[in-house]
Parts: sequence; structure tokens; C-alpha cells
Amino acid sequence: MKLNYGIIGTGMMGCEHIRNLKKIPDVKIVAIADPDERSRKWAEDTCGDAFKLKLYEDYRELLTQEDIDVVVVASPNFTHIEIMRELFKTDKHVLLEKPMCTNLLDAMEVLEKSKEHKGVVWVGLEYRFMSPIQSLINHVNEIGNIKMLSIREHRFPFLEKVDNWNRFNEKTGGTLVEKCCHFFDLMNLMIPSKPIKIYASGDQDVNHLDERYDGKTPDIIDNSFVLIDYEDGERAMLDLCMFAEAGKYEQEIVLTGDRGKLETHIPGNELLLTNRKEYSHRTIEIKEDSRVKEVGFHHGASYIEHLELIECIKKGNQPLVDCQNGFDSIVLGLAAQESIKAGESIKLNDFLKI
Repeated sequence: MKLNYGIIGTGMMGCEHIRNLKKIPDVKIVAIADPDERSRKWAEDTCGDAFKLKLYEDYRELLTQEDIDVVVVASPNFTHIEIMRELFKTDKHVLLEKPMCTNLLDAMEVLEKSKEHKGVVWVGLEYRFMSPIQSLINHVNEIGNIKMLSIREHRFPFLEKVDNWNRFNEKTGGTLVEKCCHFFDLMNLMIPSKPIKIYASGDQDVNHLDERYDGKTPDIIDNSFVLIDYEDGERAMLDLCMFAEAGKYEQEIVLTGDRGKLETHIPGNELLLTNRKEYSHRTIEIKEDSRVKEVGFHHGASYIEHLELIECIKKGNQPLVDCQNGFDSIVLGLAAQESIKAGESIKLNDFLKI
């Protein structure tokens, strides 16, 4: 069964998807859509001679193409809601890049409509498929009942994108949505109960302060601490800094249970497993997934994500990362940003009553 793909949004992430799809058998990219001529050219060059493409400025023209089975939505965050409204009028499968939406009302709309959609709706939270994360999940039963999860990301600032749309909360959803929905998704994936309260402290202290776009100063934060309480007593913490280039690791993850803890890094090839009772630890080698043919920006995770989506479509399975997962990940980001503004903790049940 060959699947024909259409790509909406062919900037950095759209072209990343193209590079991955090019190396997967029985996949054909038949159309791309992007209003920016330079982005369309990037996609055309990335595809090379591998596919005979139809190029569109308007994504709605792409959606009328009957031979497209799967649509990848990799356009700017603020455009997701309009594109998904049109996609829901079709029966096409879709991989919707993170974050699902930029605000709560739009996310609720996508979540509800996805339940009636005939095709698969998969949200692009590919960090789940990184080898260190998979290794950590595979060994989680060895540390007993999970009590704490700590994720640190110290990295470089946001990259430049077309029209600099990623400099503003209005168009991105904010840093804790745009970037950190990945980490909130991992927290929800690994902690077995539901989040109930969140407190965050953060600000824009270093990055983009001297930049101006149409007379406006960027307002995305560049550092934050976020604390989350879960209903069964577990706690999670995010430590984000986006002016910490050149570190050995971008991410450090520590998952602690009542019998021990797990520690790993991204990028990295080791998992440290601690045993409290024996007062010992051992190092487990993390092996890359042998299926990966394109490492890309996410250490092979995007490639595995596509393989899993294709298998889901062909076998008629439920998506491993659905719109409920996408919704839950941005709720934590939006609530954390509200906590920063309010200077107090946010109860999620209250936050969801809009």
C-alpha cells in the first residue's frame, strides 16, 4: 500500500518531514503548499528529482487533490486552526505538528472535531520516539512508584523563521507552548496520574530584546522554572533556559521512584539506573533504533514517528499520539504562562473552565 503525502508549510520543519519521508519505502510526496515562494523553493530542492510535485500557494488547493492520503501540517502555529477546519471537511489522514493550537478555545475545537474525523489525526510530539526516552520508558518499572520527574533544557535561542512569526506569543502560543509542549507531553506520558496544579516563574531576560518587527518588540520568554503537582502526589519540574548554547547536552531527564531513579541525556547513549536498596547504580547502553534512516533535527525520532503513523494508517489502529495528548500538552504550557502573569499557582480545573 503506497501512501501519497501532501505537505502544508515547507519551512524548516516541513523540509525536515520531507527528508524523512524521502527515505521511507512506499511513500510518495505529490504536493506541497506554502504562501512563501522561498519556502516552496526549499521544499522543491529538498524533494529533488525523487517526486513529481504539484506546488500551491494556497493550502486549500492542495486539499482538493483527491490522490493525497496523508497531509503533514507544518505551517506556523497560528495557522493550524484554520487549516484543520478545512482538513476536517475531508477524510484525509493528518500529522499535525506541535503545538496543536496556540490557545485553549482552538485546541478544544480541534480535539472535539478529531473525534468524528474519518482519518487518523496524529499530533507531532516526536520526542516520545527518541531512543533515550524509549529506553527510559522501557526501564521505568525498575524504579518502583514514580514520585518525581525533572526535565532540564538548556539550549540556543529560537531560530529565525519566515516573517519572524516565532518571536511573538500571539503567533506561537508562547515559549512554554511552542517549545515546551514536548516536555509536558513527556511528563503526562510517564506520570500515571493527572496534573492538577501548576506554578511557573519566568521572563524574557536576554534574547531578542533589541529586535523590532514592524515596530514591535518580541515578547517570548527565554527562561523559566515550572512546577507541576499531579493528583496522586507526583511532582514534575521543567528547567528551561534558551540562552545556554554550547552545553554538552540539550536535555537532561531524571525520573525518580521510591525504589530508585533513571537518568539520561539528549543527545546521549547512556541510561543510569539507581537502586536505593542496594545503594548501587548501573549504566545501560542506549542503542539507536535500527530502523532509522534519517537522523535529522530530532535524533531519528521524526523518522520513527512517520513509521509509526504509517503502520497506524495501514493497520487501522488508533494513533499513538492523538489530539487528547496534543491538547493536554498545550494546556500545561498555557497554564504555566498564565501562572507567570498572575504570579501565583494555577489550578487546572479552574483554568479549563472558560
